[in-house]
Amino acid sequence: MSWELGNQKLLKKENINEQVLELDGYLEDTKAKVWLYKFLKENVTFTTELLTGIELFPFQHMAVKAMMENDYFLGIWSRGMSKSFSTGIFALIDAMMNQGVHIGIISKSFRQSKMIFRKIEDISQDSKAELFRQCIGKVSKSNDEWSMQIGKSRITALPLGDGEKLRGFRFQRIIIDELLLMPEKVLNEVIMPFLAVVENPTERQKIKDAEDAMIKAGKMTEDERTEWPSNKMIGLSSASYKFEYLYKMYQAYENMIFNPGAKNKGRRCIMQFSYDCAPKALYDENLISQAKGSMSQSQIDREFNAQFTDDSAGYFKISKMAECTIEDGESPCVEVAGEVGAEYILAFDPSWSESEASDDFAMQVIKLLPEEKKGVLVHSYALPGTNLKKHINYFKYLLDSFNIIMIVGDYNGGVQFINSCNESDIFKKEGLDIGVFEGNFNNPHDYVQDLKEARRKYNLQSKVICHLRKPLSVWIRNANEMLQTAFDRKKIYFAASAMDDNYSIQKSKKIPIRDLKFSKYEDEKNVGAKMIEFIEHQKDMIDLTKAECALIQVSSSAGGTQSFDLPSNLKRQKGVDKARKDSYSALVLANWGMNIYYDMMDVPQDNNQGFTPMFL
Repeated sequence: MSWELGNQKLLKKENINEQVLELDGYLEDTKAKVWLYKFLKENVTFTTELLTGIELFPFQHMAVKAMMENDYFLGIWSRGMSKSFSTGIFALIDAMMNQGVHIGIISKSFRQSKMIFRKIEDISQDSKAELFRQCIGKVSKSNDEWSMQIGKSRITALPLGDGEKLRGFRFQRIIIDELLLMPEKVLNEVIMPFLAVVENPTERQKIKDAEDAMIKAGKMTEDERTEWPSNKMIGLSSASYKFEYLYKMYQAYENMIFNPGAKNKGRRCIMQFSYDCAPKALYDENLISQAKGSMSQSQIDREFNAQFTDDSAGYFKISKMAECTIEDGESPCVEVAGEVGAEYILAFDPSWSESEASDDFAMQVIKLLPEEKKGVLVHSYALPGTNLKKHINYFKYLLDSFNIIMIVGDYNGGVQFINSCNESDIFKKEGLDIGVFEGNFNNPHDYVQDLKEARRKYNLQSKVICHLRKPLSVWIRNANEMLQTAFDRKKIYFAASAMDDNYSIQKSKKIPIRDLKFSKYEDEKNVGAKMIEFIEHQKDMIDLTKAECALIQVSSSAGGTQSFDLPSNLKRQKGVDKARKDSYSALVLANWGMNIYYDMMDVPQDNNQGFTPMFL
């Protein structure tokens, strides 16, 4: 670990500890309270242990201290470095030591925001945290807002999606967990303006006027002016790729630290902690060994060494997929129910195992842009270890909520799944029967004829809309090349997060949210809260799809057959948290199906002219 001071203006500080040592004799009550306050604010490790019974590790002390003393804090930390815990410690100490502040916790998902909030709650429940517990006032939890009163201060956790709700708050502190995932537009247009609002503006103006008069009278100097505490932004994240916005922010912070300009008055701090900055007690050596054996060096550098890296090394470049990702706040965004009049393609890659260590049962929904012959991935599902009935239920929800005009599935397991759907009580109750139309599409010379044949068999009215693709080696190669071309030529896009009006629209959709299982981590029982979690989950799943694509590597056999798969070290993984590729596989099917559908609809149909009787 190294420390670089930089050239920015330093905080004007007194040596409180030395001054405390010089105190002698009896202190009257008010003076004793003032000195105790100064001492506690200066010594965060002592204060944390006094209030909560928790003894901070040295790196946590450094981080919390830096958060307290700087206006902008950027923490690039290794996975497992207790980001949420350390941030929770800062929030509770800051709320107590700076009475009247409003601290906002905002992350890409409400689940992440609530995680920091829960850390604070967990800390307060410890038997050693009696002093802190006495300071907590009202705690309220609604579907889209969690709040805790600490004296005159308040800590509020909010979802990111509802931009209008965010704009209605005035925060003096903004905590952003997983800053990497925070959209640049939201950060600049919604969050940063919070920092322009100061505490007690009237009081500050009165003191400034008094100081102006004293300076004019020669009774004080400019250097002796009251230095008011600034608003703060605390951002923590793992490292990212260098082409992403987080790295640009990192570079901007570095430049402002070493080359401060007149316009950049705030104090900034960057703390980059790799896993080996943490004490041995915090890290499981087995976890590190396992990571080194199961991850690429690029992944290890980002997630454990806290280092920014260049592009992904797989067949599908993460930079290309980033270019095909719609900016958050724009349209189309993720959808939990389809747009009226729009058409969608549904692809699935089935898994029959109910083991949590099994492959995912994956489904992808692409929204068609027919005028451009393009598509947008707007909905994604991937779940392991779930019984067949829940998969069928989710499949039926997609059919009911989106105008699905074509279904594409993996033939291996797809035949059984479609049959199981048609024979299920869920389908029979509504008289729903999904028909399968065949199509060869293997020989390029017969492609047009295959399209014509498939077009004749396809029937939207009678629900003969499903095509099950046999994963032949030639097709696998062609379908992967087709997806790579789609990224290169921007023929397929990844939907944006739902925000502002788009968020409100999705939130108002009428879907059977109570009956849907969409994540192994879901814990919300309240319908409103579960809906928020579901909308946010969709963006997570789309990000997962991109991450899986970035892992795929191509290899050739001695016979020239190409295979597209996870790296060998990832393929060997077992257990619940193993690497998977099922969302990628479903996307390959969806993109291929989209192209087949467009071509199928465009192919001219043969005129079957027979004998027509004529009457004179």
